[in-house]
Amino acid sequence: MKRLYGALGILLLLGLWELGHRAYGALVLPGLDDTARALLRLAREGEIGPALAATALHAGAGWLAGAVIGTLAGTASGLRDGLRRMLHPVAIILLGVPAIAWVVLALLWFGGDRAVIFTVAIATGPIVFAAAVQGARSLDGGLARMARAFQAPPSAMVFDVYGPHMLGHLFPALATGFAMSWKVAVMAELLSGAGGIGDGIAGARARVDTAETMAWVVVIVTALILLDHMLLRHLRRKLERWRDDDGGAQK
Repeated sequence: MKRLYGALGILLLLGLWELGHRAYGALVLPGLDDTARALLRLAREGEIGPALAATALHAGAGWLAGAVIGTLAGTASGLRDGLRRMLHPVAIILLGVPAIAWVVLALLWFGGDRAVIFTVAIATGPIVFAAAVQGARSLDGGLARMARAFQAPPSAMVFDVYGPHMLGHLFPALATGFAMSWKVAVMAELLSGAGGIGDGIAGARARVDTAETMAWVVVIVTALILLDHMLLRHLRRKLERWRDDDGGAQK
């Protein structure tokens, strides 16, 4: 039943797309057939694979950098009030700066691929930082003391005590940042000319080829949907099973 509702939603969106095309014309919104032909042409010319790989590299590298820095800084801030008071306003300021402004600054500072990776990292890092702060501040001190009283080894403290708790807070932020990293990467690529899907959209815009632009949009949306179904949902189910097992054990 859930899949049926999902299919109906997609059909509704496609119907509205076609109505918009007929109302405003191909220049404003190309039809489904024109977009499909443009998509097939990009596939035949071998442009989709390299563009996807470049965007995945930019998004993945920036997301990983933001995740590592945000997790480390957020965990430390959650455990130390002084550090949290110092870094919290910095994170708020970083979140308040629009991503487009970071793209412009990064182009002046670095240029090319590094500008895209930096923009992704600076856009996603504060989100992970906030989640890590909350996770560290809500650690169960009693559970940790009990584990130490039973002389639990450091590996058990990390993977069985602290790790699952922190992951419960971090995973939603990491998943949100991962999806955002692709969108930010495409925007930065569009302005920087660093390759990838954004560069493809920029080329289509320069040629006033709306059908190709929509084809690139279909590519990035499809990639995100596949990543969500193949990776994020699998990880989310595993995390939910751990929570259920943990709740049952506590009862």
